Formats: sequence, structure tokens, C-alpha cells
Amino acid sequence: MDPALIGTRLATAAIGPLLKKLLVQEPPGAGLAGKAPVRLSRLVSFRGEKRTLTEADVRRLAAALVGGAVSGPGEPPFPADETEAVTDALARTLVALGDLDMDDVQAVRLGHRALARRLKEATGAPPAGLSTDSAYVLDTLTEWACLQILEFFTQRPSFVARTLVEQSRGQEATDAKVDELIRRVPRPDGRDVEFERRYLAYLAKKHGKLTIYGIDLHDSADRWPLDVAYLSLEATGVEAGRMGALLEAELRGPNLPVSFDPDLLFPRNDVATRADLALARHSKVLLRGLAGSGKTTLVQWLAVSAAREELPEDMAYLRDRVPFVLPLRALTRHGERLPAPDRFLEAVGCPLSPPEGWADRVLSVGRGLILIDGIDEIPEAERDRARRWLRDLLDTYDADNRWLVTSRPTAVRDDWLAEDGFAELTLSPMSTAEVTTFVQRWHRAAGPEAASYERPLLDALRTTPDVAALATNPLMCGLICALHRDRRGFLPRGRKALYEAALSMLLLRRDRERDMGNPYGIELGEPAQIQLIQRLAYWLTLNGRTQMDRSHAESVVRAAVPAIPEAAAHGDPDAVFTHLLHRSGLLREPTAGTVDFVHRTFQDYLAAKALVDQWDIGVLVDHAGDDQWEDVIRMAVAHARPRECAEIFGELLKAVDAAQGRPAKLRILVVAATALDHATEVAPEIRERVLARTAAVIPPQGREEARELASVGRTVLDLLPGPEGLDDETALNVVITATHVGDDAALPYLAKFVEHPALVVRSQLMWAWARFDTKRYAEEIITRLDPDGLYFTVQADEQAVELARIGMRPDNLDIRLVSEHGLDALSPLLGTARNLKVTAFGDWSSAVPADNEVRSLHLTIDDWLDVVRALPRLTSLSVLGSLNRTDWEPLAELEFLESLAIDAEAVDWCPPTRRLPRVQELHVRTETSPSCKRIAQIFPGLRRLRLMGDWRHPEAVHDLAPLAALESLEQVTIEYAKVTGVEHLPPTVQIVIQGS
Repeated sequence: MDPALIGTRLATAAIGPLLKKLLVQEPPGAGLAGKAPVRLSRLVSFRGEKRTLTEADVRRLAAALVGGAVSGPGEPPFPADETEAVTDALARTLVALGDLDMDDVQAVRLGHRALARRLKEATGAPPAGLSTDSAYVLDTLTEWACLQILEFFTQRPSFVARTLVEQSRGQEATDAKVDELIRRVPRPDGRDVEFERRYLAYLAKKHGKLTIYGIDLHDSADRWPLDVAYLSLEATGVEAGRMGALLEAELRGPNLPVSFDPDLLFPRNDVATRADLALARHSKVLLRGLAGSGKTTLVQWLAVSAAREELPEDMAYLRDRVPFVLPLRALTRHGERLPAPDRFLEAVGCPLSPPEGWADRVLSVGRGLILIDGIDEIPEAERDRARRWLRDLLDTYDADNRWLVTSRPTAVRDDWLAEDGFAELTLSPMSTAEVTTFVQRWHRAAGPEAASYERPLLDALRTTPDVAALATNPLMCGLICALHRDRRGFLPRGRKALYEAALSMLLLRRDRERDMGNPYGIELGEPAQIQLIQRLAYWLTLNGRTQMDRSHAESVVRAAVPAIPEAAAHGDPDAVFTHLLHRSGLLREPTAGTVDFVHRTFQDYLAAKALVDQWDIGVLVDHAGDDQWEDVIRMAVAHARPRECAEIFGELLKAVDAAQGRPAKLRILVVAATALDHATEVAPEIRERVLARTAAVIPPQGREEARELASVGRTVLDLLPGPEGLDDETALNVVITATHVGDDAALPYLAKFVEHPALVVRSQLMWAWARFDTKRYAEEIITRLDPDGLYFTVQADEQAVELARIGMRPDNLDIRLVSEHGLDALSPLLGTARNLKVTAFGDWSSAVPADNEVRSLHLTIDDWLDVVRALPRLTSLSVLGSLNRTDWEPLAELEFLESLAIDAEAVDWCPPTRRLPRVQELHVRTETSPSCKRIAQIFPGLRRLRLMGDWRHPEAVHDLAPLAALESLEQVTIEYAKVTGVEHLPPTVQIVIQGS
């Protein structure tokens, strides 16, 4: 392939910006002329203190370069089966950039071809067996990359300063190289840069305010700056290494060597993480949350954060990303096709017009932050179409972009996006500490006159279970704060009463309290306004929408006005609609020509009222299994009179009988059971019938059912059996249900399982700690847990403090998130623990006592060298993440290390002369084919080898022939891959094949 053609293809695919990521980005003015030159090792982005890339990232970058070079029409430039070899060689070449003993001026003076030769000399000869065509393309790619890198060097401020001094030396040659680069690879259009500046400023302004419902009384602003209002909430989900629960049974099977804990290989944890950091851990996330739980606010927060120039360290993963905020309710309003990237901005009403092809360029180089909000807000029939649209985007732009999809919990099944690589997380109910923080912020923002209400409300939340049970998400907390102040410290009991009070506050008192007068000349009482607005709510719900055209909304109100005398008296239905839109506090105009409710919760509440008023019980029952109607049904029960209520429950139970399949029956039963607590009056026999039918599907079958049953609330606790007579799987499911209830009323039930023989049951109790009051849960559950084989999880400073306070010294410790303030409490725990799992951020190695007893360590963090050096007596180690050349040195220093688990890429980065003869057991996580030759060289004393593949990529082929050099080899286990070369191994070697 002609080098110019490769350059053209790479430029066309906008690969150039990827190479720029190899270099540390400096602000203007860095590196004055008088300063000493800086070596290349300080300029690359995968070394030193300013590291932003791992060596694994460099390999992905190399793969993008190779893919860009060979794409397009015509015959492939080299055999397809050598793509991986070319990619690996190019990655090693790029990494060698950090080992050259020169600075940027010297590199430019050297020239791109000479620089390429230096890099190739540093990495050695190309892989054996590489064809002539592949070697030629590799050389051309290396030269092209060096040309780009030199161009980037010439743009560094420090380069300019020093080259002014050396202007007479080499300037002509440098200019020639830059001219050649510009000719061969056109530089990115400056219009893109300017447009992104304007677009990010637009996003920051559009999404930089947050409405806090109810605070818009008196002189308080109704919208807070997002920086002040945003509350970091937790998201929980099951993480299971790369393969997840699908391999759990195999991992715990008889073929796994007992000396290595399978949880260290594939840690299967019901983990909690800050929701805004989920995309730092996963490139793709499906986030579930109840109405009002903060899903849309999180989308706003991520978009605004990505638009900032300065980001805190933990949010650095958003740097240089371009957000696309895509609310599905707006994209599907007219039933049109979901947009391609070039129509993203137009589809959401952004007034800016990007340069042609801009969105494609952003997504092609992996800079996108795609935030798809509200799968549940489109009709169920359209969700598969939305998934196909998403998959088309993923197939085209998957590499390095970040993807977030939000949904209500039951809108899509658990594995809806699993095969597309999405991690599934659920927004947790607000903890006691988070509720306290929210209440304090709310009262500060509400002004001095609200200060006297803060402490009484906090006391009420602590001492009144009915109030505390409602304060589970930001929406409800905001309403409770507003009503508490508005009603001078009196709070209504129950959800329906809370909404009624909120509607009264918004519909009648809002303008009066703010002295707004009557700008539209319309006087309507609360009942008349509700009658009109609930028509809009009912239309939206009946049509599976959360947004409608303004013209249609006007026609709905226009048709309703004549039947409501108070509204008809004004004579102008359009003026009535305008008053409702702008002054009711319930409606808004998110974009020109569209109308929706300020929150979905109000739509559901008023749609339920309209349904009961019209007694459309047939419509209600027809939608009993529709997730969009769950809250509508509950609120309909709340609105209904006793006789109507009984009829609703009777029809729901008939719908259960008519439903096909256990999942459909369970969904309707859960809705009916959760609706019981909303009824003003319900006959005892009706309650008993509903609970008896619910008990029939208890215990739950599987984790999805367990979590769904938890939504019934504390009532379900009385229906859960055990622990006597339950097998381990069933015991786990009922404990999951009780822990997800998230109410202290669950503690007596959970306490029955603290000595359960199944480790997975006790682990669930451990992982659930974050959902309850830290101190009480520690005293009633944690201190009584049977510690045999159990990892004690520390997800916050207060948990470390509690473990130390109650005198726990666990053998197995799982450190999730501990700040510098928690190190003192952590230190005694580290002094006695023998097995550690670590996913914490920051350097806490200083808390490890010198005389520690740690023998086993599992790490999922990048900066881990100090941790390993603090644990010299390790016998087993698992590193999930990058492992480069320098990282192998501390591994070689571990004189007792016998078991090691690493990624396949780590084998490629091991220095050629490095040997670890003491390692007898090796577990390699791989999606491709690791080099068994290198494994045999690095680990000459190996007895057991496990190559752990990916069920999504079973086409990998492992050549085992080089393992014949291992004299001590006893067993090789292969997962989800094919093998060759078995005939070369001695017959004493056991070959175990798992997966297909």
C-alpha cells in the first residue's frame, strides 16, 4: 500500500487526534526559553505524574490506527490474520517513545524517518512470521505516526521558546517536514474547535441549573446552580470481573485449583459506587432508577462537567469529551426515526449548527459522551426500535466513547443491553446522611427565613418513620422541605396527601406568596386547574408519552374548557392554556412548540385522578403489566373510594390469572401489593387476598424477582421465609429482597442469616451495609456475621471507623473507597488482614503496617506499585488493569509469590529477560490469543495455567505447543476458546475445556 494512501485514509478517519493523546497537554506559556529541555519520558501521557493513558490505552490507539489504515475499498494491504500481530508491534513501538533519551527539539531535528528507526531499534525486530506486506505497512504506519508526533511537538510552547534560540539550526528541515505533513494529512478544520467552544458553553448554560420543586416561594430562586444543587448519589449493581455471573458455577467447579480464590479472579460483588463515576469504571452503563431518583439530574451533571475546562481528579475521565444529551421522549415525539449523529443537535432543539461531519468526527475518534435519557418514557412497543438504533451506533462508534442509558427499574429486563457490554447499575435510595445533606442545602438556598425549620424537619425525619419512608429521593425530599416550611412545620402523612399539598402549594399559593399579581387576567381555583391539567396528563399516559406538541395540548384544553364553568367564564380557552403553562408550576415548555410536566411523578398522579374520575377501570387493567402505568395504578388506588378500590384490586387479581408466564404475573402482583399502602381504606379480606397471592410467588426465583419483590416495601418482610428449610440459592434471593427493602425494619429478619453457612448469603449481608444506618447495621449485623471466608467490605470512612470501633479484625478485607481521613481507622484492619481486595482511589499504602500479615491481594486500580511494595510476603496476586514493563520489577521482588492473575496484555509488555520462576499458578484474562511462548519463558516453574476467555469472543485460538517447554506443567484450563498444539504436550498434562 502506498504511504500516501495510508496517510489519506488515516486523515479521512480523523485518527490524528488520537496520536495527540500520547503527549501531555500543557497550558499556554509552559516551558520558557531559559529552561532546560525536558526529556521525552516527561512528555508522553502514559508515564510520569501527568499520566492520562495506560499502556492498554496505547494498544487500543494502535488498533485504531491499523484499522484506519486498512479500511476502505480495494484489496487488503496484508493478510487479515496478521492484524493482531501488526497492532501489537505498533503498540510496542509507540510505548518505546517514552524510553528515548532525547527531548522534543532533538526529536524534530532527527526527522520522522530517523525517529521511526530509533523506535524500531528500541523494540527489536518485528514479530517472527510477519509477512513482507505486514512489515511494510508496519514501517509505514510507524513513520506516519512519527510525522504526526513531530508536528505536535512543534506546537508546544516550550518547543517554540527553545527553537527561537536554535532558529538557525534545522529550521529549514523542520518546515519541510511540517509542509509535507500538511500536504499529506490535512489538519483538523479550525471550525470544529470554534464550534465545540460554543457548543460546550451552550450545554453549560442549558443544563447548568436545577429546579428544586417547592423552593420557588417568597424571594427564593426556583432554580439552583447545578454546582450547588447536585448531590452525588450511589449506584449499585452486580459486577463480576469480565465474565460475570455466567462463569460463577464453572469457577467454583472441581477443576479450579483450591489455592486461588475465584472471587479474586472474577470478583462478583453487589457494589456501590458514586453514580457520576460509573462511566469512569465502565464505558457503557444502563442506569435504573425510580421516578424522582435523580437520573435526569445525573445526565445534566455529566454534560455540564464535561463542558468545564477544569475538572477534579476523579472526574478527569470526562476531559476532552463532547456530550450529546438525548432525551428519548423528545426524539420520538412524532414517531419519526431516531436520529443519526449528524441530526443529534437538531433533534433536541439545539439552535447551533455544527460543521458538516462534525459529530461523525467526534464519535469516530472516541471523544463522545452519549447520554440517552428515559428508555421508560417511550412506549414499550418502541423500545426494541430504540435498542436497534443504539446498537447501530455502537457498531459504528463503539471505540473509546462513553455511553449512558437511563430507565425506570422495570422498563426493560435485566439483560436488555448485557450482550452489548453494558454494566447495569441502579440508583440507590438516599441514605440518611444524603437526606441530611439535602435538607441542609435546601434550607440554605431557601433563605434566612427558612433556617428555623431545618432542625425540626431533621428531627421529624429521624423520629417519624412515615416521613422518613417518603424521603428516599431528591424529588420527594424537595417536596417535603417545601411543604414543611410552607405549612409552618406540619407535614401531611402519606404519599397522596403529600402530592395534594404540593399541588395546592404550586397551583394557588405560588403567585400569591411571590406577589406576582395576575399577568394573564385569569382567575381559576385549584379544582378547575386540576380538572384541566389532568386531561393533559391522561392523554400523555394513555399514549405512552411524556411530551406533546403545544398545539395538541392547546386543543385538549380548548375542548375541556366549556365543561368547566369557572374556566368557560373567561371566554378565551387559549388564554386559559397560557395561564396554566406559565403560572401553574406543573407544566413547562422544554423546547419551542412542546409541553410536558415538570416531573413525571405529577403526570402519573393526575392521570390516575382523571382515570378514577372517568372510571376507566378497563383501561387501567389493560395496562396492568405496563411499567409506564405502575405508579398510575398505585395512585388510582389512592384516589379511589373504598368500593372503587375493592373493584380495582379484584380486577388486578383477574389480570394476574390472565397473564402469561411467571414474570408477567409477578409484575402485576407487585403493583397490586405496593398499591395496598396507598389505599385510604381497604377491606381486610381484600388485603389478605392480595398478600396471599403475592406469597404464592415467594420465595423469589432469581435476583431480578428478588429486587422486584423488594419494591413492595416492608410489607414483604412478613412474607419472606427462612432461613430454615431454604437451599443456598433461595436463601440468597430472600436476603437480596430484604436488603433491597432498605428499611431498618428489615434488620431483625436479616439478623437470622448472619451465621448462614453459604458464603454468598453472608456476602450479600456484607454488601448491603451501605443501604442502612452505618452504626446500627454494624452492631446488629456486621459484628455477628460468621467471618469464615467472608470479605468485609469497606466502602466509606465511617465503615472503617465502625469496624475498628466494634473490634472487628477480619482476615479478608475488601477496600472500596477510603479517603485520607479514614486511614487511621483502616490501619489496624490492615495490620491483621491476610487477604485484600482493593478498588480504592488514592494512595493509602502508608496505612499498611510494616508487620502486616497480607498474603493474597486482588487489585483493580492502576497506581498499585506502592501497595505491592508494602506487602512483601504476598503469595497470590491478581491485577485487573494495566501492567507495563516497569510494573514487572516489583512482581519479581515478591519472593513468596506462587499464584498470579493478570491480563493477556501484561504478558506482551513483560521485558524479554524477565523471569518469575517461583510462580506455579497463572490465570490469564484474555479476549484474544495470548502468547504461550512468552508465558513459558516468563514462568518456567508453572504447574497450572488457566486461560480465561470471553463468551462473547469464543473464536480465539490458543496454540499450546510452546507449553511443552514447561517441565512441571500439570494442568491447562481453557475457557471460551479453541486450542491447537495439544499433541505436543506430555500425556501427563490435564487439558480442561470450559465454555463453548
